[in-house]
Amino acid sequence: MKANLRIYLTELTNIDNVADLWALHCAKMEEFGFDRLIYGFTQFMTATSFGDPNDFVILSNHSPEYRKGFVEDGLYRNAPMVKWALENEGHCSWRVLAEQISTGTMDEQAQKVVAFNLSHKVHAGYTISFKSVSSRAKGAISLSSKPELNQDQIDEIWAEHGGDIVLMNNLVHLKIMTLPIPLQNQKLTPRQRESLEWVGDGKTMQDIAQIMGLTQATIEKHLRLARDTLNVETTAQAVAKAAFHNQMYVIHA
Repeated sequence: MKANLRIYLTELTNIDNVADLWALHCAKMEEFGFDRLIYGFTQFMTATSFGDPNDFVILSNHSPEYRKGFVEDGLYRNAPMVKWALENEGHCSWRVLAEQISTGTMDEQAQKVVAFNLSHKVHAGYTISFKSVSSRAKGAISLSSKPELNQDQIDEIWAEHGGDIVLMNNLVHLKIMTLPIPLQNQKLTPRQRESLEWVGDGKTMQDIAQIMGLTQATIEKHLRLARDTLNVETTAQAVAKAAFHNQMYVIHA
C-alpha cells in the first residue's frame, strides 16, 4: 500500500492540468470505496455569501442529473455537510446526519437535501474540510461511497485508511491551487492574458503598447474585454482574479 501511495503521490505532484489530476484522484478514491466525489473551492466568500457561483471551482464525477440538482439548482446551500465544512476543518463521517435526523435537529431544508441525496443513492461517506488560508477562502471535498456500501462499512474503511485518504485529499487541494483553473464562461484570450500580465508587472499603457506592438487603444480594448470576461469592474480586480485562478504567467506546452 505504501509503495502504491508513493507512486500516486509522485504522479500527482507532476501533473500539470486539473483534468488529469481529477481523473487520477477519482480513480484512487474509488479503490477505497468512494466512487463519487465533489470538490468545491472559493476565494470570494463573505460573511453572508459563498460569492459569485461563477467564481467557484467545482469538480465532480457525479451524474449530470445530480450535479444539476445539487450544484446548479443550489441545493448545496442547505446541505448539512456543506454547513459543517464551512464551520469546521478536518474530516467528518456522514453518520452525524443520521444522528441529526434521529434527534430531530435537522431543519426542513436540510431534510430536502438528504432526500435528494438518497434518491441518487448518495447515503454514506465522509466530508473533508481543508484548512483555510484566508477569511475569504474555503475548500472542501465530499466523498460518497459506492451505492452497495453502508456507513458502517465506510467507517471501517476509514478506521484503517483514513489517515492516508486525508493526506491524499489535502495534497490534491494544494495541487489544484497551483494549477490554472478553467472557469466557466471566463476564459481569457492570449492577448487579454498578456495585457493583464504586463499590468501585473507594473507597466504603463504606453509601455504595454510598445512591448506588444499594438496601439494604446487596442491594449485598452483587451483590458476592457478581460474585465468583462472576468466579471469585474477594474483592471486591478481583473489582475487579482486572474492571479487567484492561476490564469496568468501560464507555461503552455
